[in-house]
Amino acid sequence: MIIITTDRLRLIAGTEALAEAEIRDKKKFANLLGASVPASWPPDNLKDVQDYFLALYKEHPEYEGWLTWYTVRIDNATPILCGGIGFKGQANQQGMVEIGYSVLPEYQGEGLATEMTGGILNWAKQQPSVKQIEAEAVVDNRASIRVLEKNNFLPIGPGFETNTIRFRYQP
Repeated sequence: MIIITTDRLRLIAGTEALAEAEIRDKKKFANLLGASVPASWPPDNLKDVQDYFLALYKEHPEYEGWLTWYTVRIDNATPILCGGIGFKGQANQQGMVEIGYSVLPEYQGEGLATEMTGGILNWAKQQPSVKQIEAEAVVDNRASIRVLEKNNFLPIGPGFETNTIRFRYQP
């Protein structure tokens, strides 16, 4: 299991076992994470891809680290799952990976997305296949844009998805 620890967070790379428990057995999922799982989990933007990620992990166990990372807040009495971050797969032929992230509404506005992005950037920079890191944010999502800016991402033009801006990490 790949784990990254930051000041307030523990980032746990997804695996087939975690993905399966997340869908089928919330108690087992919580035990595997070593954290409580709020009733609001998963975030809306992850609900539709849970089965897809499980299928990918079953077919490609080597994708650990390249898809979902579960974000557990560890600076309180009881560790709790508060969000997720991850990549849209392994680095492409040019060495580019794209990140995305989400924080449950009850934990937004506390700098957690900025911290988890910093943690996963440090991991990605250590991977030999990674040459550049990119992300997209909806043009009117100022909070998400600010997370990227605080982590040294600069806008490089319109995103691939409608109404988005594309950013590239600049070390």
